[in-house]
Amino acid sequence: MDIFKRFRRKVNGPEIASRHHIGKFKVVGTTRIPGKQVLRGIVLEGIIYPGYKLKGGGIALVREIRLQNRRVDFIVEHDEAALVLEGVLKVKEGDILEVYRS
Repeated sequence: MDIFKRFRRKVNGPEIASRHHIGKFKVVGTTRIPGKQVLRGIVLEGIIYPGYKLKGGGIALVREIRLQNRRVDFIVEHDEAALVLEGVLKVKEGDILEVYRS
């Protein structure tokens, strides 16, 4: 029976696909809306696109990026924006998250 345990792997959520992080995001605040988590913060380095993944207190997928109450395609260094996530991260104000490509 132990042979079958290798083939039945539980998937708990998104996994990291790349080895090296491509950016950093500093959390300023968090909010929850039904089924999603929203992180407000500042991009410390790199570029963030929807579909990228955040790691820190878990792993979550970036579904949408909001900049000054409108949807944008990407954010760059020093932009202050809100990231709508698919999944939940255990983060608090001041945490720095690593950004990975999908």
